[in-house]
Amino acid sequence: MDEADEVTTGRAVPRPAELPCPPWKLGLRRPWPSGPRRAAASRAPRSRERGAVADGHGVGTRGPDVRAPGRGALALGRAVRLLSPAARPGSSALFSAGAAGAGSLSPVVLSVGLAVLASAEILVRAAGLRGNLALALLLALCTTLPVGFVLAPERGAPIRGTAAVALTTACVLALEPFRALTVAGVAAQLITVHALGRAGSPLLSGLLVLPYVGLALAAAGDPADSTVRVVAVLVATLGSAVAATGITRHVRTAAQAHSATERAFADTLLEHAARGERARIARELHDVVAHHISMIAVQAETARLTTQGLPADGATRLLAIGDTARAALTEMRRLLGVLREDADVGVTRRPQPGLRQLMELVDDSREAAGSRTRLIVSGTVAPLDPGIEVTAYRIVQEALTNARRHAPGAAVDVELRYGTDDLELRVRDNGPGPGPEPGSGFDPAHPNDPAAPANRDRVGHGLLGMHERAATVGGTLRTGLAPGGGFLVEARLPVRAEALA
Repeated sequence: MDEADEVTTGRAVPRPAELPCPPWKLGLRRPWPSGPRRAAASRAPRSRERGAVADGHGVGTRGPDVRAPGRGALALGRAVRLLSPAARPGSSALFSAGAAGAGSLSPVVLSVGLAVLASAEILVRAAGLRGNLALALLLALCTTLPVGFVLAPERGAPIRGTAAVALTTACVLALEPFRALTVAGVAAQLITVHALGRAGSPLLSGLLVLPYVGLALAAAGDPADSTVRVVAVLVATLGSAVAATGITRHVRTAAQAHSATERAFADTLLEHAARGERARIARELHDVVAHHISMIAVQAETARLTTQGLPADGATRLLAIGDTARAALTEMRRLLGVLREDADVGVTRRPQPGLRQLMELVDDSREAAGSRTRLIVSGTVAPLDPGIEVTAYRIVQEALTNARRHAPGAAVDVELRYGTDDLELRVRDNGPGPGPEPGSGFDPAHPNDPAAPANRDRVGHGLLGMHERAATVGGTLRTGLAPGGGFLVEARLPVRAEALA
């Protein structure tokens, strides 16, 4: 069985990773992600074949625009990514999967961590109150604001995280001006670098560390406060935050576009597989079933015209057989036109039958079976949704066919009741009932479960099809032995009345 058969039968849906060849060989374009995702894609494990790279959806040929970054940048990026929660099993409790993707640090953890870090400055350097509180609060906001907006995965979290960190940092700045600003700035810088490393930009995250390395060296020689140093810290922090924000948005946009492309690619594969399966079914119906039905019509007509001494009743029945076979051929051609979207223009496509054709169906069944068949209609007759009418017609058609097959000569009553909320169908015959076939194991106590192992062999496709038709429109169907004898098919379909023109 090929992949198309697996798709349409529901046994296995082929994913892009299971494709026998790259998508562009199937005539489907899938753009390679650009920007920061290129570096992440180029770090994927390589196959033994030269020039091949695993893109997360199977092994395909490398695009001409994919270039791996330098080894130094990769090493720095991997060092930053070692702090990633995905590298530490069992630590998922401290992380939340938000809009930024699985593994993003929780805003609460960020806020508490930066607050504790700022408070540690008080314990290490117990100094007296110095500095201006308003200036300290302004510097704290400038330092901690980017952290919340860059890393917070849910809406509203940036404001809460920024407020918590800014309040604690302002207190520290009031005790010892500018020193805690450096601590908070370094913390914000490290977290931003961590986010960039996870986003797939190790080169940029490594470059953002360099300003703080220079600041640390400058502070080691002269511990005194310096306006230049403070301005450098603010510029480096705000600049890295702006860069991280832009890159994060770009990565999210690229990821969304890539996901949409993957979904469209999978939908296209399923559509092509479904079309192939429909074409295969149409070929089988045309070559096998339609051929045999045509032979039935031809042989019935030949027997009626060539048989000597044929009684009038026999000739009438042979004529009915030929007419039924020709009607089946017409219905088969209509079905083939539905299955094949590229069918010939000359194919006859009759409209779907509805409840208006129910009387004709009952008359045909009466003539074919040679027994009493009645149609009883109650309630207020109104036009219904075409899907409901087709479903009701097909259920009655299958029930009448089963009655002729399993209870030949039995009287059949078809009851149709229009209600305000639903349409009720009842098809009942007074025959002996279907009865268990030898070796089928049919349990009459549970006749309404066509999928049960005891009933599966006996039910066949007819009752299963009726159950499925009723379920597709939100209705229910019951089949089984009727009280007092005979077989009963009862369906309840929801009513969706159409507005009269």
